[in-house]
Amino acid sequence: MAKNSLLEISSLAKSYGPVVALKNANFEVEPGEIHALLGANGAGKSTLVKILTGVITSNSGSIKLHGKDIKFSSPDDARKNGVAPVFQDPALIPDVSIQRNLALTGTNEKRFISELSAMGIKINLNEIAGNIELPTLRMIDLARALTHDPELLILDEITAALPVDLADKVIQIMNAQKQKGKSVIFISHRLAEIETICDRATVLRDGIDVDTFTASKGSEERIVTAMLGDKNNVSGAKKIGGFNSQGAATLVEVKNISGGKNLTDVSFEIKKGEVLGVAALEGQGQDLLFEILAGEAKPDSGEIIVNGKKVTFNHPSDAISLGISLVPGDRKSALMSQRSIRENLALTRFRGLSKWGRIKSKDEERTVDNAVAALQIDTRAQSQVKRLSGGNQQKVTIGRWVTTGFELLLCFDPTRGIDVGTKQQIYELIRSFAAQGKSVLLFTSELREIQMSCDRAIVIYEGKVQTTLPVEKCDEENLMNAAHGLVGTK
Repeated sequence: MAKNSLLEISSLAKSYGPVVALKNANFEVEPGEIHALLGANGAGKSTLVKILTGVITSNSGSIKLHGKDIKFSSPDDARKNGVAPVFQDPALIPDVSIQRNLALTGTNEKRFISELSAMGIKINLNEIAGNIELPTLRMIDLARALTHDPELLILDEITAALPVDLADKVIQIMNAQKQKGKSVIFISHRLAEIETICDRATVLRDGIDVDTFTASKGSEERIVTAMLGDKNNVSGAKKIGGFNSQGAATLVEVKNISGGKNLTDVSFEIKKGEVLGVAALEGQGQDLLFEILAGEAKPDSGEIIVNGKKVTFNHPSDAISLGISLVPGDRKSALMSQRSIRENLALTRFRGLSKWGRIKSKDEERTVDNAVAALQIDTRAQSQVKRLSGGNQQKVTIGRWVTTGFELLLCFDPTRGIDVGTKQQIYELIRSFAAQGKSVLLFTSELREIQMSCDRAIVIYEGKVQTTLPVEKCDEENLMNAAHGLVGTK
C-alpha cells in the first residue's frame, strides 16, 4: 500500500451463482485525488462501489481505509466513517417526502438546504420524492452526501442523468472537495470529463483492473482500448448514415403544444425515416413533451397530427396503436426487473403472440431470439433483468419495441450511463431504424451525440423551439448557445 493512500482495495471478488460480477479488483485512492473508475457496462464498477459502501458483501478480498481493514455493514455505516456514496440510481424512497428521506439517513436539514442552495436549487421539503424530476433527484442525492462531510465522495454515473449546466455544478463540487484535501471516486462514461477533471484513472474489464494511469488530454484512446480490449476497435462514436429529406413525407407534426409550467408553444415536424434530435437544458419541458407524444400526459393546448390526421391521446395505448412508442429516461421504470429477458421483450407482443388467450410459445421464442440477436443482448443473467448491466437493460427497453414494430420511437436519453461500445451499437440501431423508413425523436443530455446520430436538431429554450439546426451545425458550441437562448451559430 502506498504510504499516503486513503483507500486500498485488494483482490476484491463477487459472484452471483455462475455470474461473476467482480473477479479480482485492485484499486487505490490518495488523499485530495479525483480518481476515475472506468469500464464497459458489466465490468464490475457498481459492484465494487456497493461492496465498498456496505450494500453487499464480497466473496473475497480486502478493503483498507487509512491502512486499517474495514467492512461496512450499510451505506449509513459508511457515511459515519467518512465514505459517502451517490449511487447510480436515486437512493430516495419515492413514496415519502424529501424531509422524511433526510430523517431516515440522519441528514441535517439546515446543512442540506445550504448545500442545495449552493447548487442553485430550491425545493419544497414536503414534496414527495417520486414527483421530482430525475436530474433534481440526483442533485438532492449529492447534497445529502455532502451534508455528511465525507472524506471520500463516491459518484456513480451522476452526470449521466444531468444536462450540461448541472453537470458543470457537479464538476465544481468535485474540484472544491479536492481543494479541501478530500477525495472523489468518479464513475462516468463521458470520456471528455475524465480527461479534464480526474487526476488518475483505473479501468476494470470483466471484473479485473487492467490499467491505472494519469488522466490527461489524449487519454481517450488508452481508456477505450483498456475498456474494450480486443472485443472492439471503437475509438469514439462516428456519424452513421444520413437522411435525404427530399420527397420524404411528414410522419408527425406538432403544433403549438403547451403544458405544465415549462412548455409554452412548441412546434416541429418529423419526416419518415428521419432521426430528429432534441437539445435542451434542464427544466425546459422536454420530459413533458415526450410524455405528451407518448400519451402519458395531456397538453393544455396545441395539436398532434399523425400521417395528416389530428389525433388525441387519452392513454399510452392510443399512441402505441398509431406506432408511437417511448423508451423512457429511467429504464428501470420500463422494465419488470425480477422477470426474465424473454418476458420483458415479449410483453408488448402479447396480442400478436396469443390465440384465444393462450400465448404461442414458439412464435414468442422466435421473436425474442431475433431481438436478442439484433441488439446483441448479453443473456448470461437472463432469468432476471435486474441482474443485467445498465447497457443491456437499455437494450431490452428498446428491444421490446423492435419485437412489436413502430413508426416513431421516442428515445429519452437512451445512452445515459452506457459505455462507449454499447453507445455505438445503439447509434447503429437508431440509424438502422431510419434506414427502414422509421422515425426517431432523440433527446440526449450528452450534446455531442446529436451530431453522431441525428439528421437535424431542435433546441428548446423557455418552452419554445429556439432554433432548428441541420446536422452539420449541430456541434456542441452551437447547441449550447441555442440552449441558453443565443441563436447565432458558427
